[in-house]
Amino acid sequence: MISHRGSQFREILSDTARQLQPIFGTKNAPLLFGCSGTGVMEAALVNVLAPGERVLIVSNGQWGERFAAIGTAIGARVDTIDVPWGGDVDPYAVEAALKSNDYRALVYVHNESSTGAVGNLEAAGRLVRHRDTLLITDTVSGLGGVEMLQDQWGVDIAVSASQKCLMCPPGIGIASVSEKAWPIIRRAGGGARFYLDFRRAADAWTKGETAFTPPVSLIRGLHVALQMIHDEGLANVLVRHARLANALRAGVNALGLATFTSAERLSNTLSVFRVPEGLDGKQIVKRLADKHGTIIAGARNKLDGKVIRIGTMGWIGDGDILTDLHHLEDVLAELGSRIERGSGVAAASTALSD
Repeated sequence: MISHRGSQFREILSDTARQLQPIFGTKNAPLLFGCSGTGVMEAALVNVLAPGERVLIVSNGQWGERFAAIGTAIGARVDTIDVPWGGDVDPYAVEAALKSNDYRALVYVHNESSTGAVGNLEAAGRLVRHRDTLLITDTVSGLGGVEMLQDQWGVDIAVSASQKCLMCPPGIGIASVSEKAWPIIRRAGGGARFYLDFRRAADAWTKGETAFTPPVSLIRGLHVALQMIHDEGLANVLVRHARLANALRAGVNALGLATFTSAERLSNTLSVFRVPEGLDGKQIVKRLADKHGTIIAGARNKLDGKVIRIGTMGWIGDGDILTDLHHLEDVLAELGSRIERGSGVAAASTALSD
């Protein structure tokens, strides 16, 4: 352990922030907090919304719903654009809603991990570029695996966390804040906040420190993980994620599980598949873990039992995809699904060789 106020940690913290900037696609100095992704989701709202102010939230999955719950809890006036899960968001509907009221913020999830859909932040950014409305996004499961161009797209607050594509244990929340957002954050009469106060975090950053005791060991790990990403090359990392996700979808589709998401933009960090009729997604998840030690996810929401979710994020390669598919074939056959043995692995192998 090293001192979180010492020169050695200051150097690590500074270099960690520097290496995060191109991954966010920003010139902002990212702020680091000792919390989960939900912590910085709450921070994004509490730092810009005074009680009673309006926020417009695109709700097309679990994390849009989480933002709406947070907004309600902190006393904001929450309006939602409700989109069928896995479907595309109509930019004209968003534009019409923005014209109907004076919104302090528009919230639009970047990578909706409950459905596997990627939000069109570039289009959303165009809608608020000449408005006072701030654009807020959650890229917890996207950052480092799905392209993020915060400055170019006009995203005002982007929040993420350490445990997904950044390849670290959970415990670090990250926020990148635009120049446009700071006058709102620093105004008098804003929302009450303390530990998650962006003002405190930014003021401490001028000294090369965090406002409160940070998770030192996790940040040291993140520093190494970011070096790994940049050694591989961010562009190469993004291409690798896309290649592996495409192969996984080809393999699982060949086994008769349709891709859940109908949106134009599919996530390269996580894919969601409909469970065949007569099967329970929870059984698939449990059998994979018990028999093969392969950990995938189901759904902890209204899709419970209806879908399985498989991640393609972080330090993985071709062998991981093929192994997952081999194990999935075995489990599906055991549970009574009529599949052609080897078809999933064959389809993924073809995709990987293209």
